[in-house]
Amino acid sequence: MTGADELIYLDNNATTQLDPAVIEEMLPFLTKYYGNPSSGYAFAATARKAINVARERLAALLGCEPTEIIFTSGGTESNNAAINSALQLEPRGRRVVTSAVEHSAVLRPCQDLGKRGCEATFLDVDRNGNLDLAELEAAIQPGTALVSVMWANNETGVVFPIEKIAEICRQKGAHLHTDAVQATGKIAMRLRDTAISFLSLSAHKFHGPKGVGALYVDRRTRFDPLIAGGSQENARRGGTENVASIVGLGKAAELALKYLQEDKYNIRSMRDRFEKSVLEAVSGASVNGAGATRLPNTSSLSFEGIESSAALLLFDRHGICCSAGSACRTGSQEASHVLRAMNPSADAARRSLRFSLGRFNTDAEIDRAIEVVPKVIEKLRQSAARTPVAAAISRG
Repeated sequence: MTGADELIYLDNNATTQLDPAVIEEMLPFLTKYYGNPSSGYAFAATARKAINVARERLAALLGCEPTEIIFTSGGTESNNAAINSALQLEPRGRRVVTSAVEHSAVLRPCQDLGKRGCEATFLDVDRNGNLDLAELEAAIQPGTALVSVMWANNETGVVFPIEKIAEICRQKGAHLHTDAVQATGKIAMRLRDTAISFLSLSAHKFHGPKGVGALYVDRRTRFDPLIAGGSQENARRGGTENVASIVGLGKAAELALKYLQEDKYNIRSMRDRFEKSVLEAVSGASVNGAGATRLPNTSSLSFEGIESSAALLLFDRHGICCSAGSACRTGSQEASHVLRAMNPSADAARRSLRFSLGRFNTDAEIDRAIEVVPKVIEKLRQSAARTPVAAAISRG
């Protein structure tokens, strides 16, 4: 077992390390300033003011107004809230248009629409993970309450042209919701200049705490709360605010905006060097989504002659954390729906690995990964040629 000091964490699309500055900002609201922000006395006002500051910091990152932000428990709640609101407030709209490669937090609610007398259209993608915008436009028929398309894919890093999609939706008179959980903090945003109606995000994807996120609702878009209760969040999300985590989200947003260009350049440089080295060293390796615009931090690699589940075990023994796709599918025997949608006839979904970098990765870590990855792939291939892969894993 590898010690924590030797760990190389390359799974930042699953979650990210808390920035020390975020922890420092949160601590007083876990200890000294524990008041309920809805209470009327001065002690509670400290928590209330901190929430307002966090809202302003997040609005600066998103390029929107603070009043357009609703704090939630994370991306899953935000996605569900947007879909639910659109259907509740569009009584003649019984259809949702989405893509086949969305996160399960969008796919599942859309798949369940039949229980509400609604329907969903799931758009295919090409081999590079791109949407056909003409197909999307044609799918937006009368009665479409919402188009829900992610900004950047969590497994491949493929970025959709969300501003163009938003303009198509505006021309067709449909609301657009985008799951921007992976894009926030990695892509510059100016929502006030777009036709996006709803946007979901989660703090733990950009070095903030888990269990807190936000939903952007354009000020011109009506909204029906998913969680009814008190008057918190301007009566748009009931429940006592998670003050410390909201404060952490706000600080993480401030840091993400500060480091956006620097992180993007440094991380892309490391990612590209890692990809180039692995592709040169490992025959039969390829990049999923290579022909598409991708996030600067994400590398989804397919390796001929291996099973990703076996590779993950060996990488773990070398102290390298990566994944076979979404963390939400870990433990599932089902291959990635994203990679299957990109190439239904191939087995890339079962032999692919996702490496995703973050602010705290170093060149030395990438050097080590470049050294280990080819060795692990070669060992798996040799073992597969002699014995079942399981035997190779049992021997370490």
